[in-house]
Amino acid sequence: MPRILTRLFPLAVALTVLGGCKTIVPPNFRPPENPSVTVDLARKALDDANPCCGSFADLSYQDMLPWQPKRFELTKDTPVANLNGDRSYFLAFRLPQGAQTPYTIAMKSELNGRWLSSSYLFAPTVVILDDAFQPLHAEDIQLCEYIGWTSETTGAFGRFKVEDDRARYLVVYSSAKQQKSQTYWEQSPTTFSAEAPIKMNSAGNFKIQHGPDGVVYVGIENDTYKSALKNAVCGQAAPGNGVINTLKDVVSTDLLGKDAQKKEKGS
Repeated sequence: MPRILTRLFPLAVALTVLGGCKTIVPPNFRPPENPSVTVDLARKALDDANPCCGSFADLSYQDMLPWQPKRFELTKDTPVANLNGDRSYFLAFRLPQGAQTPYTIAMKSELNGRWLSSSYLFAPTVVILDDAFQPLHAEDIQLCEYIGWTSETTGAFGRFKVEDDRARYLVVYSSAKQQKSQTYWEQSPTTFSAEAPIKMNSAGNFKIQHGPDGVVYVGIENDTYKSALKNAVCGQAAPGNGVINTLKDVVSTDLLGKDAQKKEKGS
């Protein structure tokens, strides 16, 4: 290779690399995906699936309910049931016979999505069955948000108390009503401005939509989940009069001495 080409070759490589770098956009500056696309694709996958079961008696109850919350991932490859007209991915468990009622089953759903504005949650519905697979109780679980120090203590938490001694089986799915609902979230979604990607608009409705799939933890409530639920946010806080006015109402001591000055002027 001629000497001049030997010198120009590294420069050409460098320019090529630099040119390629212009197309690399850091994740934080990429525009978010359409908020509705992700969950819409998940809903379409559920609609296109062939249900395996049409009643609670058709489900398999080989798995025992975990003695502490365990991670389960519901995806388009998970079996689908059509229960009372509700099409949903599901989990089915045998309840522990040795557990003394009442006992609490804890659940946690994780955000499904890269961006908060386009994320969604699998919101569980629980059904307790007797030994003949007849429903004893069914309930859409309210989810409450808690942001902890670890991924284990972060998510949308819920619980259900088993009080009936006849309870033998548990089914976790998501009713049509749950899938159309939302969960309050304390952190507002962030969207990017069309004019400048770095400009961010923090406006949001503080609601996370529900979807048909995702990660859910299910099992007997432990101390970690009990603590998270105790401190979780289950809805928007009621409006108050502000910190200063609240302190004035609570603190009876005249710290500024204004009452004393008023008395001196009046005397």
